[in-house]
Amino acid sequence: MLSALSCWSVSRRRLFAMVWAIALVTGLVITPAAAQKPPSPVALEALIKATLLTFNDANVTGNYTVFHAKLAKPFRDQFSPERLQKSFESFTQQGIDFDIVAALKPVLAEEPRIDDRGALLIRGHFDTSPNRVTFSLDYIQSDGDWKLVNIHVKVKPPGE
Repeated sequence: MLSALSCWSVSRRRLFAMVWAIALVTGLVITPAAAQKPPSPVALEALIKATLLTFNDANVTGNYTVFHAKLAKPFRDQFSPERLQKSFESFTQQGIDFDIVAALKPVLAEEPRIDDRGALLIRGHFDTSPNRVTFSLDYIQSDGDWKLVNIHVKVKPPGE
């Protein structure tokens, strides 16, 4: 009887140790939102420009397939390429093309930050002329990359 109790105690300790090890490993792999940090300045600039240039190409061509493919899954599930096209048709109708942002540095309105949901929030503009390209971009981690979940872009004279 004592032997069975000792075996159960050892098994329970092994199980506890295994659960603890899994929790430790998982904790290292899955970073809590509070511990995540925004990308480096170079990576941040590349992320902003890649997003805005893909968005611009979609608006200029009227083909939102590539832009749609680069979105985070929740955003893709909510907006089909056709729905994106309809949502942003004012850009196409007005002939808005802001590919000049590729040659400029973004001016951030505030430090990029990670909110309590784990979303990366980036706000800023490009000093383009005569109109300023202002952006508000939200990303979530998906497949090891920051993927877009919200975009708001304005192309208007500064101060408007």
